Amino acid sequence: YANVKKCSNEGRALMQLDFQQFLMKLEKLTDIRPIPDKEFVETYIKAYYLTENDMERWIKEHREYSTKHLTNLVNVCLGSHINKKARQKLLAAIDDIDRPKR
Repeated sequence: YANVKKCSNEGRALMQLDFQQFLMKLEKLTDIRPIPDKEFVETYIKAYYLTENDMERWIKEHREYSTKHLTNLVNVCLGSHINKKARQKLLAAIDDIDRPKR
């Protein structure tokens, strides 16, 4: 999901439905319960709907996602509900988080 280049609200809703279908099929194939990392994916998909301020907070709180995941999330939101100025602010926040790792 992090490799998506462009996505509408409807597209993101379809991603959620696709993921739910995938989980249902996977649960039929395996006895592993709960499915590992299910919340990791669900949380990422739902982050698309956050407002600019909420997304900035979310980015700072969710260190489990890579810089690539976070950057792509912000870039996909550009134009749908985040403007260029907000995008720059969010990318700077991601860069600040990533900076200590370098």
